[in-house]
Amino acid sequence: TAIGKDPTNVGGYNLLVPLADFEQTIFQGMNGPAYALLALDSGNYEIPENTAGTTQATRELYIDYILSKESPNGGWGLAGGEGEIDITAMVLQALAKYREREDVSAAIDRALIFLSEQQNEMGGFTSYGTDGSESVSQVIVALCELGIPINDERFVKNGRTLEDRLLDFMVEGEGFRHLLEEEPNVIATEQAFYALVAIDRAEKGMPS
Repeated sequence: TAIGKDPTNVGGYNLLVPLADFEQTIFQGMNGPAYALLALDSGNYEIPENTAGTTQATRELYIDYILSKESPNGGWGLAGGEGEIDITAMVLQALAKYREREDVSAAIDRALIFLSEQQNEMGGFTSYGTDGSESVSQVIVALCELGIPINDERFVKNGRTLEDRLLDFMVEGEGFRHLLEEEPNVIATEQAFYALVAIDRAEKGMPS
C-alpha cells in the first residue's frame, strides 16, 4: 500500500484473504488482530470472503476481541496477562480510527494512563528489565495516530519527551540502537525512522 501497489495481486496472491480468517489471525497473539486492522485500514480495504471454512473476520470482531483482552492495568499483553508497552501501543494504533465507539474511547483512555505511568524518568520505558528504543518508537506512533502532541504533559518526564529519549539511541551516520550499550541494528532503526516520520507528519497536519 505504501508504495502504491495492489495487495490483492502480489505474484498472483491476494494478501487480504488470510486476514479474513479470524481464528488464524488471532492465533499468534494480540499483535495479530491489531496488525490486521492496521493493514486493512491502511487502504480502507474490504475484508474478502473467508475461504478457510472458519469464522469470517470483520472489523467489529477484531475490535471486540481486542477489547475483551484488556488487562486489569489498562494495557494489553501479547498473550494476555499484564499489559506490555509495545503491544499496548500497537493496539492503540489499531483502535485509533474507531474512537467514536464509546467502549473503544474508554479503553484508549485507560491505556494512555497505563503508558504514562510506565514512562520512566528518562522519558522512555523499561520492559522486561531493559530500557529499549522500540517501546519509545511504538508509543510515539500511537500518540501521533491518536492526535496527541508529542509534548503532551502526560508524556513528559523531567522535561524530557519521547522524542528526546528516542534520539538518545541514535548513532550519527549509522542508525538507532535497541539498547544504549549496543551497536545500531535494523529493527531499532526501522522503528525509529517511522516514529520520526509519524512526528513529522503529525506536526504538518498530514494524514498518518
